[in-house]
Amino acid sequence: VQLQASGGGLVQAGGSLRLSCVASGSFSSFNAMGWYRQAPGKQRELVATFLGDARTKYADSVKGRFLISRDNVKNTVYLQMNSLEPEDTAVYYCNDRANSFPWGQGTQVTVSS
Repeated sequence: VQLQASGGGLVQAGGSLRLSCVASGSFSSFNAMGWYRQAPGKQRELVATFLGDARTKYADSVKGRFLISRDNVKNTVYLQMNSLEPEDTAVYYCNDRANSFPWGQGTQVTVSS
């Protein structure tokens, strides 16, 4: 199974983006998929994730602004990002909670002030 993240771009502060992560096939940990990000000079961090069921977990910095969702038929996980801030600038990746898959190139999100 391969994961492909897309949907990033350049947006002004206060704007919105929707990221998509498409899996090339089905797998058992799909219900524990999440989004991570890595800003320049910083470690990769968890942004939002499913917990193996319908429950979700968000980083404190994105609570109330980001929403994770999924389409089990399309094997796709989404991240709706609203009220974007310059601090959200990073490369965004998708993976399961065990980080079972190669990280890939991710998708760049740049928020200008």
